Amino acid sequence: MTSPVAIIDSLAFGGNGVCRIDGKVCFVPLSCPGDEVRLAVTAEKRSYLTARIVELVTPSPLRVPPPCPLFGTCGGCSWQHIAYSHQLAAKRSIHAETLWRGGRVPGERVGEAVASPREYGYRNRVQFKLHAAPDGLKIGFFRNASHFVEDAAQGCPIAAPAINEALSNLRSVLASFAEPAAIPQINIECGDDEAVATINYIGNDHDAVARFFQGCFHELAPLTGIFLQSGRKSTLRKICGDGYLAYSMPATAPDSPPATLTFRPGGFSQVNGSQNRAILEIVRRMAAFRGHEHLLDLYCGNGNFSLPLAGCVAGITGLEGYGDSISAARDNCRLNGVSNAEYLCTDAAEGVARLAAAGRRFDTVILDPPRTGAAEAMTGLSGLKPDTIIYISCDSSTLARDCGLLARQGYHVAESVPLDMFPQTFHLESVTLLHREQSEVAA
Repeated sequence: MTSPVAIIDSLAFGGNGVCRIDGKVCFVPLSCPGDEVRLAVTAEKRSYLTARIVELVTPSPLRVPPPCPLFGTCGGCSWQHIAYSHQLAAKRSIHAETLWRGGRVPGERVGEAVASPREYGYRNRVQFKLHAAPDGLKIGFFRNASHFVEDAAQGCPIAAPAINEALSNLRSVLASFAEPAAIPQINIECGDDEAVATINYIGNDHDAVARFFQGCFHELAPLTGIFLQSGRKSTLRKICGDGYLAYSMPATAPDSPPATLTFRPGGFSQVNGSQNRAILEIVRRMAAFRGHEHLLDLYCGNGNFSLPLAGCVAGITGLEGYGDSISAARDNCRLNGVSNAEYLCTDAAEGVARLAAAGRRFDTVILDPPRTGAAEAMTGLSGLKPDTIIYISCDSSTLARDCGLLARQGYHVAESVPLDMFPQTFHLESVTLLHREQSEVAA
């Protein structure tokens, strides 16, 4: 069915434009608010439709030319065709609506979206897919809604320049590799001065693969290290170069030097370094530390947010389930001369329960959970009696759910700041401040 001309009204979480056809909500990929479009319905559900653009009758003034030749085909970026200022406005609107629907957080408590200093070239971690085709090796990304690899011959516009340079050199070297079909994926990560590739290998001759990359390592600048992985993270092993990546975080106390933080490939790190530093500044402002506080950092990773705050508080306890990240956090304490922090390898919910059972109390809790949120840790969190909770989230829906759970324990949202960690996509980071109700404090 082809519709009469429709006008795209807004953007929805997931990246699609939204219009109405015969009164029914319709989601339209790759559309832009203000577009006049003729559509073909692709699916009809009880409460909504999906459709594709058959004709762009009148383009929206908010449309801009996407710089990537794979835009619209690659399953990654979905908003390169939308002016960046409107991307920010849409993300703020989506975040506010989600918090209201899922957590009854009033819209006036949601701030303006913090723009990324870089709209492109910001991403410091990229996962490339490989396919050994008859006409040559393809290295790029899955086509939208498929496992067909689209070749990113010119690199990725949102990737850091060091990643694209390393990819170009890897592409040349792999032309002489004997088993291209045995490498389905390569991850490239970079710090401030280093770049490391992890080769995912599913063949049987690991030693031969190691020798191959060791022999051509000098051709792979700016890579400073190469790892080989044959399954789970536990199979990760360094085969040449350096094994660590490092980045700096700003000083958060007047007399403190900037922190230098390291992590190993496979450990979590924020993909946008500038916005990572912006989050730290927001956390510092929200926490308003006075020097006597005890800080709990849940899902702490390598100490990314808490360790730079060591000079602002009396003590830090960090909990993280991935052992390599805890090792990095402890190394970072030694590297930065931090003596008032402990980092423990434990599941968040179990760790919180043990701390509560031991009678531990914390003034402030920072948490940065995975996309699935932190519901499993919410029950025990009130037992630690923090006055302040600062929730860093990459998913507004699970944040809203968890804010609802915390509301039942006496915590209310004072402020939520959306932050654009992922320009050109619909994804959003946010920092949310919750305080304990005064009646709960008195109790």
